Amino acid sequence: MRRYGRLGFAGALGIIFFLGLVAFMRSPTAAESPTLIEANRNKILLLTVGSEAKSLDPSLVEGIPDGRILAALVEGLVITDPKDASKQDPGVAESWDHNEDASVWTFHIRPDAKWSNGDPVTANDFVFSFQRVLTAQLGSVNTDFFFVFKGAEAYLRGQITNFDEVGVKAVDPHTLRFDLIGPDPYLTTLLAAQQFYPVHPATILRFGTIGQRDTKWTAPGNYVGNGPFVLKTWRKNDVIEVVKNPNYWDAAKVKLNGIRFYAIQDIDTADRAFRAGQLHKTDQVPLDRIPYYRREEPEILQLAPYLGVYFYNLNVGRKPLDNPKVRLALSLSIDRLALVQNVLRAKQQPATGFVPPGLSDYPVAGKISFDPGRARQLLAESGYPGGRGFPKLSIVMNTSQTHRTIAEAIQQMWREELNIDVGIENQEWKVYMDTLTKHHFDIGRIGWIGTPDPTFFLDIWKTGNPNNMAGWSNAQYDNLINTAEHAGDLTRRLALLHQAEDLFLNDSPVIPIYWYTSAYLLHPSVLGWYSNILDDHPYKFVDLKPLGERFSTTLTKSP
Repeated sequence: MRRYGRLGFAGALGIIFFLGLVAFMRSPTAAESPTLIEANRNKILLLTVGSEAKSLDPSLVEGIPDGRILAALVEGLVITDPKDASKQDPGVAESWDHNEDASVWTFHIRPDAKWSNGDPVTANDFVFSFQRVLTAQLGSVNTDFFFVFKGAEAYLRGQITNFDEVGVKAVDPHTLRFDLIGPDPYLTTLLAAQQFYPVHPATILRFGTIGQRDTKWTAPGNYVGNGPFVLKTWRKNDVIEVVKNPNYWDAAKVKLNGIRFYAIQDIDTADRAFRAGQLHKTDQVPLDRIPYYRREEPEILQLAPYLGVYFYNLNVGRKPLDNPKVRLALSLSIDRLALVQNVLRAKQQPATGFVPPGLSDYPVAGKISFDPGRARQLLAESGYPGGRGFPKLSIVMNTSQTHRTIAEAIQQMWREELNIDVGIENQEWKVYMDTLTKHHFDIGRIGWIGTPDPTFFLDIWKTGNPNNMAGWSNAQYDNLINTAEHAGDLTRRLALLHQAEDLFLNDSPVIPIYWYTSAYLLHPSVLGWYSNILDDHPYKFVDLKPLGERFSTTLTKSP
């Protein structure tokens, strides 16, 4: 990898070894996890979602681990098509329509949709659920996604207090109407996201008020969902087990009897569990083993484009990151091509903008490059010639060997190109998320996985958006996004969004590093699991092929 060959691994070996031991103790063992023969016979899917889930409350969902588990427990109005993530199929809504300019949408709730306790799913349940997200007391980070509905932002801000004035209406028990702030041809892609999943009103109110968070309603025995599975057990930092929901409207088509979601944070531990026959699927693949799997066992290695961007937040409220020239210098001194080719090696693409490829109507921006000469000039203009006097900053990340390896590579690039020293700090997932949302960091790693709508990627950088962890604010940017969201003409809408992205990239409040691919190991006996740009796999379509008794529990050779 040219100058970045060893990445300073020696300094981190002790930490990585210790984390690996801790995670190994949390991995499924022969005593508590069925063999694949048993799991396939009983139709129990075994997989890991990486970190421990922070919450199973759809209104509060933040991370990918939470969302992957929620997809088994709750169903929204629409679901992602298992083979083509750009399409949405009927979920709770059996059909929908909109007016000519797509500013008013009507969804028709299927009459046989039920909650796991047998109650019917109604349009009023969605009204309650959306009102809950927009209740300021709840403190949901997902509120801005709901601002597409008329009056939603005003209700959250307390400017109106009657939710009847918000553009979310139950016309009758099976008809739900949305009045939007402007035309939105992408609405169904938004509604497929977990943030728009419903909650069961009576259960929420049984354990608290509409605006009360972190109550006991999400515990096993209390949880009421409307998805294909119901919550059976939740052992913290170990496993979440779900079983088939007999009250699900399409239960006859659900092939699995259950799923076990293991919290295995260490990628090497998950890799060992997969090879030992304890998992059908891993969450990631160790970076140093990707070449082996690509060469020796490509049939179990899944690599596919993924609609997401890996980036570093820069806390613009802290010096010297309040200076756009410093921020741009940090970005220009990262050799992204070397990083994806020689470190990641899973077909990721160097990010040249923020919005990733995969959106047919929205070409990617070409604003970001590797230009260390200009980076050094910008740093000198900011008062740090040759890096002299530059304060010690730190990169914070959730505990992960992959994130640390990437950070070490970038740390070395900044040292060599800019002569500055940056530290690295890892935190457990929940602590790390709090660190980012409270802006208690210098540089913070994060990824953003979107929907097939560029607005989903750009709206988060508006002033005050809870997901704007950089704390950046720009009135011109806000105006461009707001104007785009009200634009009736799709061509003009996309042009405005491109203007906004260019402005954002020029000011550099974040450092886009690469555009994701999904990379994981999948056992050949798993059926109905199709690669797609959202890495979204509705579990109702997944099945397990029986394995003969002679099947070895150790699937692969040890690389």
